[in-house]
Amino acid sequence: MTIPASFIQELIARADVVEIVGRYVQLKKTGANFSGLCPFHSEKSPSFSVSPTKQFYHCFGCGVHGNAIGFLMEHAGMGFVEAVHDLAGQYGLQVPEDDASPEERARAAGQRQKQATLTEVLEKAGDAYRKHLRDSDTAVNYLKGRGVSGEVARQYGIGYAPPGWRTLASVFPEYDNPLLAESGLVITGEDGEDKRYDRFRDRVMFPIRNVKGECIGFGGRVLGDEKPKYLNSPETPVFSKGRELYGLFEARAALRDKGYVLVTEGYMDVVALAQLGFPNAVATLGTACTPEHVQKLFRFTDSVVFSFDGDGAGRRAARKALDGALPFATDVRSIKFLFLPAEHDPDSFIREHGAEAFSRFVGEATPLSRFMLDAARDGCDLGTAEGRARMTSNVRPLWTAMPDGALKRQLLEEIAGLVQLGSQALTDLWKPAAPPRRGSPPPQAMDDGPPMPDGDWEPSWSPDYGPGESGGGGGGDGGGKRPFKKKWEKGNWEKGSRWGRDKSAADSAPRGRSLPIGRSDVAVRLLLSNTSAWEALSQEMHGILCDLPGMHGQLFAWLDSQVHEHGAQPWAALREGMRELPFEALASKVMTGPDGAPIDVGADPAAAEAAAELRNVLDYILDDHLKAQETEAIAAAGTDPGAIDRYRALQARRRELQLRLSPARNTS
Repeated sequence: MTIPASFIQELIARADVVEIVGRYVQLKKTGANFSGLCPFHSEKSPSFSVSPTKQFYHCFGCGVHGNAIGFLMEHAGMGFVEAVHDLAGQYGLQVPEDDASPEERARAAGQRQKQATLTEVLEKAGDAYRKHLRDSDTAVNYLKGRGVSGEVARQYGIGYAPPGWRTLASVFPEYDNPLLAESGLVITGEDGEDKRYDRFRDRVMFPIRNVKGECIGFGGRVLGDEKPKYLNSPETPVFSKGRELYGLFEARAALRDKGYVLVTEGYMDVVALAQLGFPNAVATLGTACTPEHVQKLFRFTDSVVFSFDGDGAGRRAARKALDGALPFATDVRSIKFLFLPAEHDPDSFIREHGAEAFSRFVGEATPLSRFMLDAARDGCDLGTAEGRARMTSNVRPLWTAMPDGALKRQLLEEIAGLVQLGSQALTDLWKPAAPPRRGSPPPQAMDDGPPMPDGDWEPSWSPDYGPGESGGGGGGDGGGKRPFKKKWEKGNWEKGSRWGRDKSAADSAPRGRSLPIGRSDVAVRLLLSNTSAWEALSQEMHGILCDLPGMHGQLFAWLDSQVHEHGAQPWAALREGMRELPFEALASKVMTGPDGAPIDVGADPAAAEAAAELRNVLDYILDDHLKAQETEAIAAAGTDPGAIDRYRALQARRRELQLRLSPARNTS
């Protein structure tokens, strides 16, 4: 879905950032602005300022800043599109969707209205459950017996569903309203029967809230020994167990203060931990931890600790959580697994050993790397070739799921040692099938022209960031000789490139001269168009890009922080976030096509083509970086005994890199 930039600008102009922020932060008028305690870090003196004239917020303590959309993304953990829809709904605006048909827009509008209506129904039921709790000595005594105070019960909105079959009929006079069944509050008879009754009866009720604080479902716990002990709302248009986490809304501020999130197995674990000094706990909702859960958690913190019982069931739950966490195990994140003694849950452990002992236990939790290797070698006798081969097979999908980086590469060395294979041999064993040899017919990916002939083939044109560059336009690092020799004239593409270089632009450029764009500009364009690719880059490449001179390095450093804090975002969100920043002009330039129109990053991208182009330009940037390090090593050889060894290692690495770049360097 593409949201027009003009609408986003109109929405920001119409929204009152003071009103939006004021719903979450107590603001006080101070001169022309408003100030309050920053919601993004712990402070005692207000350093958070909101400007009604600039429609901007800024914290002089932690440096966070942005507009109304940015605040909803930062504070409520929303994605860009979700924040735009939420803000537009508050001001009665309909979000236009450029690439949606009228039928799709109408269907989406109806879905949003249905979700809002269901949320209202659930909120009304939650209010009724809280009133019933005050009238039930049995439920109050149960909570007191679990050590839950009235303050914590209010914070989490805990209530009570009486034992009657149709208690909600007194709350909703139209008890046969289909919305009650659709929200999961009422169960209807099967086969068209008229029987209807409350889903939750004689249970302590835990409202499940989304990151905006809206009630989207309930979890109910029995007071005695009946089964099931926990009963959750069913899947509804507003509630999905695979995406939501209990207690996340309440824990947001604590996650920033504590620096990590503790993922537990039940509602009472979360509430009890909050009571005992650990308000940074959340719980999955009767389902295994999913990648969606992990991704949502990393919007709020860089450190996740999964807490499970030490029995077999706890180990199995941890194994599933490992699968969900591996794709997000970057070098800047911490993922650990805490296994309590079999006789304890977090509540009982803290009561017996104290909060300080529990904190130490958390600090000593098993790192993801160790748990992954333990899981892979389980049942494998590493003293035999068969056992080592089995571990090699077990660990491959786990290691492959990890993003590239220093952690993944270190684990490769450790795995190789355990299975008694060299790291290169292990990589060769795991690598996918080799691509067709050069000179064989290419895959028919270019379906806009006739089939290519057999024999040597090369693209009729390519991005101009190959070897021999000097001067150039764009980022000041491009120019020079074209990296490909044109060998095949038939069937030139008639279709424009997604990156704004169509056939006419390429053909009109003088032969032997480059189009005005440099390597760094190409990298900016590709990564701003697909920010999920940033997380797949190695930590070394992150550092190289962030250290580029001038605005390019500043832009990449900013992009790193955005992806780190919010995950992948569309270009429209990034564009709003970099307003008035020094590199805004650079980003706007590279994201504009040769005809002066913005590049259509909302269109379906040629993902394989874009990924190959990104790999190619980053290889050239890496080659330049290694070349500069070679020069430094030679210069230091007179005084540094290790300089020659560094130079030789750099040479070997560059030779390996040249093999990847050699097709593009062939200009004969």
